[in-house]
Amino acid sequence: MSAYLVFAREKTIDEAELKLYWDKIRATFEGHQVKVLVNYGRLEVLEGDPVEGIVIAEFPNLEAARAWYESPAYQAIRHHRLKGAIYSGLVVQGV
Repeated sequence: MSAYLVFAREKTIDEAELKLYWDKIRATFEGHQVKVLVNYGRLEVLEGDPVEGIVIAEFPNLEAARAWYESPAYQAIRHHRLKGAIYSGLVVQGV
């Protein structure tokens, strides 16, 4: 069953760190079955706190999403995202 990784950027702290992250993120997908469905498109918050942007990526299952997130390639660049902005992140199984 498909799983969806969702990151919501709540507040930017350092644009330069985010640029480093964005420049390197695509390479981390090599060897993983991932399809980016949403990448900072136009959004409207209907309820809850404001967010600056959303990313949603589809994986074949929860294990595949976790394998990408825990991969050495992603972990090597993750610190740029953490230095660059405040994010919420989750993975959810589809129906």
